[in-house]
Amino acid sequence: MGRLFGTDGVRGLANRDLTAELALDLSVAAAHVLATTGAFEGHRPRAVVGRDPRASGEFLEAAVVAGLASAGVDVTVLGVLPTPGVAHLTGRDDVDLGVMLSASHNPMPDNGIKFFAKGGHKLDDALEDQIEQRMGEDWDRPVAGAVGRVLDDSGRATETYVEHLVGTIDVPLKGLRIVVDCANGAASEVGPAALRRAGADVVVINASPDGLNINEKCGSTHPEQLQAAVVAAEADLGVAFDGDADRCLAVDHEGRLVDGDQIMGILAVAMAEAGTLAERTLVATVMSNLGLRLAMAEHGITVHETGVGDRYVLEAMRARGFSLGGEQSGHLILAEHATTGDGVLTALHLAARVAASGTKLAELAGLVRRLPQVLVNVPGVDKARTSSDEGIQAAVALAEQSLGETGRVLLRPSGTEPLVRVMVEAGTLADAEEVASNLAAVVRERLAL
Repeated sequence: MGRLFGTDGVRGLANRDLTAELALDLSVAAAHVLATTGAFEGHRPRAVVGRDPRASGEFLEAAVVAGLASAGVDVTVLGVLPTPGVAHLTGRDDVDLGVMLSASHNPMPDNGIKFFAKGGHKLDDALEDQIEQRMGEDWDRPVAGAVGRVLDDSGRATETYVEHLVGTIDVPLKGLRIVVDCANGAASEVGPAALRRAGADVVVINASPDGLNINEKCGSTHPEQLQAAVVAAEADLGVAFDGDADRCLAVDHEGRLVDGDQIMGILAVAMAEAGTLAERTLVATVMSNLGLRLAMAEHGITVHETGVGDRYVLEAMRARGFSLGGEQSGHLILAEHATTGDGVLTALHLAARVAASGTKLAELAGLVRRLPQVLVNVPGVDKARTSSDEGIQAAVALAEQSLGETGRVLLRPSGTEPLVRVMVEAGTLADAEEVASNLAAVVRERLAL
């Protein structure tokens, strides 16, 4: 059996892979591990629990709360709240543990459990491994007054989080019409409320969660509705969140998509001008478009590259004290205001840049000229030999030489399947397709099983 925890908590098909029993056992084990590390020493332990609107989140929330309370942890139930809201309140309220129930942008049948340590940061791998190892162990259960108590505080949580978000910008959004696609998810209340309080004229779509419609043909993974709505409403821009609102993509006034790379570029330049971009450095993954790197170089901004995954972006930011990082998917981390990616926070700061500059989003986004990008998956190969095969490395070197400074090649072995991903960027789509096809053929021949 593989590791229970993935790169973003525990996820799976709700009530099949992720059951109430598993959620309860995980919560008990988490309480035990934190207790043995000294996190609860000298005080009665406290936790906060939030969720997105998925139907399965209701019984999973009950299981997590029961597990924590049975282990002697006092629990505050936050109700439906974005993932970054749970992280923020974990840090703000100085509690010992935060728990979020969500499968983010995944379809409704899935769900997940994510833990936040004191301060609002994700648990590190070592703690997650300890939790997994201690599941199902025998233990002495607290009794009488030693059991945890449960408090419902969903109303205060929403208001506190909105107040925090709006307080991070100092430019009123008055005069901007913004369409917000809430993905029928966790930001259905928070997203529109924050933008309205900041002064924007807000048009809302997909903000009627019924437990079954989260991410369904809407939100950041399906921006088509937002693109049409922005044009129809004659709005200045639109923003789309995913199910748990840790991502944000945007749309300009003509309905064109503005992706995470472009948003990062816009905010990096704004922060550099304000003197708040630490070491004039932006953290991005290897999958960010070469166009972002070229644009940042023109503005004297360094791009620090990490592996794919927001946790690797965050690790680099924390280790080096960087203030901005993110992914092409729209998962941006503004370290001064958040401990994790925050879609509503990103939307506010993007809109504030539009308002402060008096420049349309389309023009701002134009600073990042996205180069054509082609991705080819090569299945049924020995991915372990990708970096060591001399024939492949020679082919990559030749391709890079032919592309020069206006192209890029990346070969990535899949983390879960026997396949290699061949990504090529070039000045034209035809060039990218040709190079990607040639490299895929080399990989297929050299790494055949």
